[in-house]
Amino acid sequence: MSVLREDFLWGGAVAAHQLEGGWQAGGKGVSVADIMTKGAHNEPRQITPGVQPGYHYPNHEAIDFYHRYPEDVALFAELGINCFRTSIAWSRIFPKGDELEPNEEGLKFYDDLFAACQAKGIELVITLSHFEMPYHLVTEYGGWRNRKMIDFFLRFARVCFNRYKGVVKYWMTFNEINNQANYQEDFAPFTNSGLKFEPGEDREAIMYQAAHYELVASAKAVTLCHQVDPDAKIGCMIAMVPIYPYSCNPEDMMGATVAMHRRYWFADVHCKGHYPNYMNTYFARKEIKLDITQEDLMDLREGTVDYIGFSYYMSFAIKGQDNGPLYDYDEAHDLVKNPYVKASDWGWQIDPTGLRYALNWFADRYELPLFIVENGFGAVDEVTAEGAIHDPYRIEYLKAHVQAMKDAVAYDGVDLMGYTPWGFIDLVSAGTGEMKKRYGMIYVDLDDYLQGSGNRSKKDSFYWYQKVIETNGESL
Repeated sequence: MSVLREDFLWGGAVAAHQLEGGWQAGGKGVSVADIMTKGAHNEPRQITPGVQPGYHYPNHEAIDFYHRYPEDVALFAELGINCFRTSIAWSRIFPKGDELEPNEEGLKFYDDLFAACQAKGIELVITLSHFEMPYHLVTEYGGWRNRKMIDFFLRFARVCFNRYKGVVKYWMTFNEINNQANYQEDFAPFTNSGLKFEPGEDREAIMYQAAHYELVASAKAVTLCHQVDPDAKIGCMIAMVPIYPYSCNPEDMMGATVAMHRRYWFADVHCKGHYPNYMNTYFARKEIKLDITQEDLMDLREGTVDYIGFSYYMSFAIKGQDNGPLYDYDEAHDLVKNPYVKASDWGWQIDPTGLRYALNWFADRYELPLFIVENGFGAVDEVTAEGAIHDPYRIEYLKAHVQAMKDAVAYDGVDLMGYTPWGFIDLVSAGTGEMKKRYGMIYVDLDDYLQGSGNRSKKDSFYWYQKVIETNGESL
């Protein structure tokens, strides 16, 4: 008998902008993902001012799921998944983001995609905002630094909830909302919130203001979802990268405690409905004055989430840096290599036990159902002369993480809803824009410049995961 619940959700996770392509099809508008060029490991993607000639924008075509989804959904069904996590591209439904009426052709695409999934018995797990907000909202309103974004987002959410009532059972609001805690760099604040900073601006204060508006929008969307479809469940989505103390030195312990505060206060607000005292104290000390109304605080209290969706790929470690008593966290400088774990070719530390730790951390703090909605291993895959793709490294990674989550359920009593490994079909990497950084169990014959047949084929990991699903996690 499996240690996992009988209705455990086994699936796979993607995002619209990383696999759909069709960036102008069906009246779709330009999204923030559409103006990001290809990068590479240690070579950041460029964010250009609109779509410019002479640049390669891999998200424009991606793996052409927009046109090829029927064959892909058939492969998903053969894999055996019972749920599919994807997103609804905001700029397909509201091309500019501030229109009063939705784009019917964009909705029709998701009508057809969702119907194809339902016909195969595949539940839908849908993220509303997954790094693909309409670019017009950046140029005209400054992204989420503007309170008007709340109403634009709610208009989008209302259309989705009404259209897919009874079709989508599981929703999430903002993907990895806490990535922007690393506000010193350009990528996360832009992809999360459409933030572009001018020289001399207080990046930290602007990020916190944007995050507040997003948290209010999320809470109001949760309340709205419950009103429109009482049978649906709606959660948050947190990027969980546990930050360990480098040692048992008390300085390291305090450094890790404060670092966890800075990255995970977002979850406190989502789940508890109010700002934690440690953040209120921090804002006061830093003289960060946010636009927070009494109505906002009421909305946050009323719109707490039903479950926590989260990604887990790796863990971090930190030294206290002898900067007490403040221990202010600087993600760009304070993190150190953990000597006890290995790392991938992209420098991501491989730590299966960290997943069990993360599950316990969430369960202890919030006592809500948990859903692992991203987990995976990016690697370069080779195709043999016979057309096979042997990926034992991916199987090893996934096997160890599935075992860790089973241990969390069996020994720690964690309430776990499901598991959707990331990029289970090869797609464009969000961080680098590459195709060669592959996560999938389904291989897509395209290179970094999207040259190739685009044909799909099964890797060894496909057959491994198929067996895992068949046995509800017992056969690893």
